Amino acid sequence: MKLFGYGLKLMDAFLLFIPIALALELSHAPGWAVFISSLLAIIPLAGRMGEATEELTKYLGPNAGGFLNATFGNATELIIALIAIDKGLFELVKASITGSIVGNLLFVLGLAILLGGHKIKEQKFNTKAAGVNSSMMLIAVISMIIPSAFFIFSKTPASELAFQTEEISLLVSVILIICYLLSLYFSFRTHKYLFHTSEHSEEAGKPALSRNAAIALLILCTIGVAVMAELFIGAIESFLAKPIAYNILGFAGTLAIHELFLGAVVVAVIGNATEHISAVIAAIKDNMDLAISITAGSSIQIALFVAPLLVIISFLMGKPMDLVFTLFEILAVFASVIIVN
Repeated sequence: MKLFGYGLKLMDAFLLFIPIALALELSHAPGWAVFISSLLAIIPLAGRMGEATEELTKYLGPNAGGFLNATFGNATELIIALIAIDKGLFELVKASITGSIVGNLLFVLGLAILLGGHKIKEQKFNTKAAGVNSSMMLIAVISMIIPSAFFIFSKTPASELAFQTEEISLLVSVILIICYLLSLYFSFRTHKYLFHTSEHSEEAGKPALSRNAAIALLILCTIGVAVMAELFIGAIESFLAKPIAYNILGFAGTLAIHELFLGAVVVAVIGNATEHISAVIAAIKDNMDLAISITAGSSIQIALFVAPLLVIISFLMGKPMDLVFTLFEILAVFASVIIVN
């Protein structure tokens, strides 16, 4: 199965933005220039990470390969979020979490169904697997709402509320990760027959890369994403600190970019770019099981693994982040899950 081949040649052209972004950063260029160049540089790196992961799954088999995909599927977003946490951009991180979940469940899945249905009038998928994914997503969302509900309705004095909310977020995070590990065991060991798709499955094919080459590619791309993410977040900091001045055709003014928009739209889209492409291509190739698995699976990974892992790591970094989301974010995620269900 070669889902990434369609776009990799086109995306490879964007690798030129890696030296461009570094040169702009070293020359102290305007923040918007560093922002755009580093953003475009992350796209091909994320694509190659996806290719390396896909190649490794051919060596490791479906079970270990599934875990590898779960680990590296959201690696780009995880790296960006960790750098943002280190710089104290907690609202940006939480917005990217909600943006990724909503984007995967509504926009990407909807686009996959639309384009797949345009080519093939009637498509089939495994309803049992889809039902399990829906249930897991609902559990994850309800669990993530608990810290926010405590923060909103608690009568605890303000001086103690923040500390208690952080403690609850940490506890919920540990529980969510345990649920995630149990879901992996359920999916790949005890009930893997529920997720078996014989009619629409594609042949894995022979590996195009050796095992060592795939591992080396994965490591190099991860390092590249980390470097570009550092520049990307640094540019975002400059946006948030100072509005962008513009003068276009005599119309001058300033443009302020909100942290919610940057997280929910920009970071969420770039962090999951390869998964978005893969899901759409899978649907066009009449593999709706894979398209649903990618979109729902990615959302489950973010809610049950990435978000709680970020909370735990933030505590270890000495910069604790809670799981308190705005009412708008809560309603958006909850509505997305209900619509998909």
